[in-house]
Amino acid sequence: MISRLSRHTTNLVSKYLPDPLIFALLLTFIIFFMAWGLTDSQPLGLVKMWGDGFWNLLAFGMQMALIVVTGHALASSPPVKSVLVSIASLAKTPTQAAMLVTFVGCIACILNWGFGLVVGAMLAKEVARQVKNVDYGLLIACAYIAFMTWGGGLSGSMPLMAATPGNPVAHLMVSDSNPQGIIPISQTMFSASNIFITGMLIICLPLLVRFMVRTDGKVNVVNPELLAPEPDFQRKLDRKTATIAEKLEESKLLSLLVGALGISYLLIYFYHSGFNITINTVNLIFLTAGVLLHRTPMAYMRAVSNAARSTAGIIIQFPFYAGIQLMMEHSGLGGLITEFFINIASKDTFPIWTFFSSGIINFAVPSGGGHWVIQGPFVIPAAQALGADLGKSTMAIAYGEQWMNMLQPFWALPALAIAGLGVRDIMGYCMTALIFTTPIFLIGLYFF
Repeated sequence: MISRLSRHTTNLVSKYLPDPLIFALLLTFIIFFMAWGLTDSQPLGLVKMWGDGFWNLLAFGMQMALIVVTGHALASSPPVKSVLVSIASLAKTPTQAAMLVTFVGCIACILNWGFGLVVGAMLAKEVARQVKNVDYGLLIACAYIAFMTWGGGLSGSMPLMAATPGNPVAHLMVSDSNPQGIIPISQTMFSASNIFITGMLIICLPLLVRFMVRTDGKVNVVNPELLAPEPDFQRKLDRKTATIAEKLEESKLLSLLVGALGISYLLIYFYHSGFNITINTVNLIFLTAGVLLHRTPMAYMRAVSNAARSTAGIIIQFPFYAGIQLMMEHSGLGGLITEFFINIASKDTFPIWTFFSSGIINFAVPSGGGHWVIQGPFVIPAAQALGADLGKSTMAIAYGEQWMNMLQPFWALPALAIAGLGVRDIMGYCMTALIFTTPIFLIGLYFF
C-alpha cells in the first residue's frame, strides 16, 4: 500500500508541482493577496514589506551556499570518500540502501541539521553508485525525509531560542520564578514528548521507506553522469621547473597552517561556549577539514569550484522567501493564522492546533527561527492563559515546521543541488512520509 501510495503521489507531484523557483514566485503572490484580503495592509504597503525584506536572508543564504560548497568539497576529499564508500557498502539491496540512508541521515540531522542535510545527500549518492537497480530519486528523498528529526535535535532552533535570554518572546514569560523569561531545554529538547517523537521517527522512518521501494523491478534509471566519480583535484608539480607561485599554490605546509588556525579557533570556541554547534561552526569545521584533507590550497579550491555550481537555486530563491517572510510577519497574516487555531483550542488540544498552524505557516516561512518570531508572541500568551505546557507548545511550533518541510521544497535545495535532481524526483516520497508520520506527532503532543 505504501509503495503504491508513494508512486501515486510521485505521479501527482510530477504533474502539478513546479520547479522550486516557480513555487516561490507563486507563493509570493498568494501571500500578497491573502495579506491584502485578510488584514488591514494595503497593496503599496505590502510591496514595501516585500522589498524591505527581500535581502534579509543574504547572510543566511550565504551560510547555506557554504554548507553545500564546503560539504561537497569535503566529501570529495580522498579520506572522506573512503569513509562514505565503507558505510555505503553496508547496503546490498535497494531496500537496505533506502533504510541505511534514512537511518544515518536521521542521526546526522539530530547532531546538526546542516551537517545532516549534506551527509545524507552525499551518502545517498555513494550508495547509488554501489547498489544496482536502486531508485536514485528515492535515495535522495530518504536523505531529505531524515531531515524530519532536526527540530528536536541538538541544533533545533525552537528549543535553543526559547532557552536563550533576550529572545523575541522572553519578555512575555518573565516572572519572579523565571526572571530571564526562558524555557529550559529540559522542558523542550529533553522532555518526554520530544524523546518519544524523535525516537519514534528514528525507528519508523527507515521502516517506512522500506515499503516505498518498488519490488516489481520498475525503477527510474539514473543518468550515469550524475553518479560520475568526483574528479581528482590533486596536481603533481615538477619541482625543478615549477615556479614559486605554483609551489605556493600546491603547498602542503600552507594548508597545514590554515588547518591549525581553524582547529585552534574551534577549540577556543568550544571551551568558552560548550557544545554549541551553529551553522557557522559547521561551515568552519567543513572548511578546515576540507583544506587539510585535500592537502593543498589549490586542490581544495578546485574542489570548491566544482561544488559551487550546485548553489544556483539557493542564491536566487532565498531572497524571495525573505520577502515572503516579512510580508507574513509585518502584515499580521502569520499571527492571524495562529490566532485562528488558538481560538478553537483547549488546554489539552492546544499543542496539536499549534502544530497544524505552524505547518500552514511553514509554506510561507520555512524557517524555525522565523516561526518563533511570528508565532511565539501569540502561542506563549495563549498557552499561559489556557494553562498549557509551555515547553510542549514551543516544540509544537518546531514539529509543525519540520513536518511540513516534506511538502515545502525550500530545504530540499541543498540535497537536490548535491544530487543533481529536481524537486519532482523526490517530493512524492516526501509527501507519503508526511502522511504516515502525522500520528507520531499527534500522539507525542497529546499523550506525553
